[in-house]
Amino acid sequence: MSNDSQTKNPEEVVQIRRCSCVVKGGRRFSFTALVVVGDNDGAAGWGYGKGNEVPNAVDKAVKAANRRMVKYPALTSTVPHEVIGHYGASRVILIPARPGTGIIAGGCVRAVVESAGVTDILTKSFGSNNPTNLVKATFNALSKLRTKEEIQRLRGVEI
Repeated sequence: MSNDSQTKNPEEVVQIRRCSCVVKGGRRFSFTALVVVGDNDGAAGWGYGKGNEVPNAVDKAVKAANRRMVKYPALTSTVPHEVIGHYGASRVILIPARPGTGIIAGGCVRAVVESAGVTDILTKSFGSNNPTNLVKATFNALSKLRTKEEIQRLRGVEI
């Protein structure tokens, strides 16, 4: 059953970390996984999972990402306007691009925007390059996106 849920929302493993605990018999390793999932149609989510084996950690992260998935209605092939996302010491700028540009982004930001279905975008990250913080900053930027109709309704003016 878990394979069906994974094929519905393909996951992108952003980072796998190995942690070791020294015990009497030697080192005992555990693993953590940071995963991004999306439907390539404006919805994406991220998850973090821990386990004694890499597949266990990835499965837990995928389940967490599916629970945390959010729909971003302002997304099309690009973002509607420039936006800055923050998380911790990381800052990510998402800039609209013309069709055919492609995704100009680093690994962590690329995973998020690809899974959300964006095909043309320019990005720049500043500050900390911690993958967890960059993923969270990118989701923060996506949550700040507004459609033209939303802005007209909020301001009460025609654009």
